[in-house]
Amino acid sequence: MKMLKKIILGSVMSIAVLFSAQATAGNSNPYQMMNQTADKLFNDIKTHQTEIKADPNYLRTIVRNDLMPYVHVKYAGLLVLGKYLKTADAQQRDKFFDVFGQFIEQSYAQVLTQYTNQKVEIEKEKPVDDKVIVSIRVNVLASDNVAPIKLDFKWRKNSKTGEWQAYDMAAEGVSMVATKQNEWSGTLRKQGIDALIKKIEQSIQKPITLSH
Repeated sequence: MKMLKKIILGSVMSIAVLFSAQATAGNSNPYQMMNQTADKLFNDIKTHQTEIKADPNYLRTIVRNDLMPYVHVKYAGLLVLGKYLKTADAQQRDKFFDVFGQFIEQSYAQVLTQYTNQKVEIEKEKPVDDKVIVSIRVNVLASDNVAPIKLDFKWRKNSKTGEWQAYDMAAEGVSMVATKQNEWSGTLRKQGIDALIKKIEQSIQKPITLSH
């Protein structure tokens, strides 16, 4: 359990938007979307353990099918770029969002190697009322009276469509958006977005490896 907690805290981006979902038709409740996404993801991981052990990169297929259709890559990327968005032209932005999406896929898949059928407990639904920001707690439980790993997924209501979209996650209080802003700001400031894109491209070439 300590290893799982260390990896989650040390790779916040890797699971940062694990349930980050772009609103689909009928998605007017972030709690329902959270539960639906989690059920599909973890059930598929349990069902395909044979394939995963034979080829860990199969986890990318699961992530691609279960998560990526719903991940709000562009919105998350805009938050990460922050003020440096203004320095990029349209072509550079498109390329960044493309590799950033692949980075999310690769990162999710690697962290999901740590999932070994632990119980995942999602906060019970609460009234949303007129709120525009909602934080939903997800606990990864363990045996032997070990404290759960606390993950908080932040959801924002789209002012135009009225639908909800997850945009950030905090693992034990560590924000994904803030983490990647800090980590990549130096490259953006000194070398520009093309250098960051190259850095991300190198990162997404890493194969998925099992650690348990």
